[in-house]
Amino acid sequence: MEEPWDFEFVSRIADGLVSFLSEFVEDWLANDMRVAIFKILFSWLVLSLIAIHFAWKVYGNTVNDMYYRQGTGGQNGGTPDTAPHRSGWESAAGEAYKTHRE
Repeated sequence: MEEPWDFEFVSRIADGLVSFLSEFVEDWLANDMRVAIFKILFSWLVLSLIAIHFAWKVYGNTVNDMYYRQGTGGQNGGTPDTAPHRSGWESAAGEAYKTHRE
């Protein structure tokens, strides 16, 4: 029975990973413009992901409730046939909704 993970294959992958990481560390420690730009962009990415994570923790339920509306209707709860209340300018005008007549 043949082993699914040959030792030579795993050794080759490990050597490639070690060589990549050693070159990455050498470049990271160098005071090069490429490295400075990479550090800035990487920091921006990490900061953005952390901000998205915390924003989702705070506002996630609100966004989810807005997407999945409660009530009767089709998929995802649907939308109601009539508005539950009229806005201030509609009620102040006292005008009924216009209908289409053929």
